[in-house]
Amino acid sequence: MSDDGQQIRGLIEHWAAAVRQGDLDGVLVDHTDDIVMFDVPPPYEGVRGIDAYRETWPPFFDWQAQGASFDIESLEVTVGADVAFAYALLRCGTPHELAEQPENRLRLTLGLRKQHGRWVVAHEHHSFPNVS
Repeated sequence: MSDDGQQIRGLIEHWAAAVRQGDLDGVLVDHTDDIVMFDVPPPYEGVRGIDAYRETWPPFFDWQAQGASFDIESLEVTVGADVAFAYALLRCGTPHELAEQPENRLRLTLGLRKQHGRWVVAHEHHSFPNVS
């Protein structure tokens, strides 16, 4: 894997660790000011901008404090000269949710751009498959 690919993989792994730790500053550090995120909970039209992105995390941290996991199972990174994307599957849920649907995975897609010589996340999309 290229140096850029390794940097992006490290950025994503650091972000996921910050999520698990409830570290809001660590979650935000490698995101653009104009981040666009589409998430599982509302608003379904997404959030735009780092301030709106910041506001989505405290409720997630509260939910996660109930014992939920947030663990990357697979991660793929594709890198261009100044843009990249990554996609991953994560075990994300409370023990009860994971027991009821053990194969259910959170899908994560990230769009990144190189800005002032460093990789930053400009787009983030989380979703669960529509399972019954």
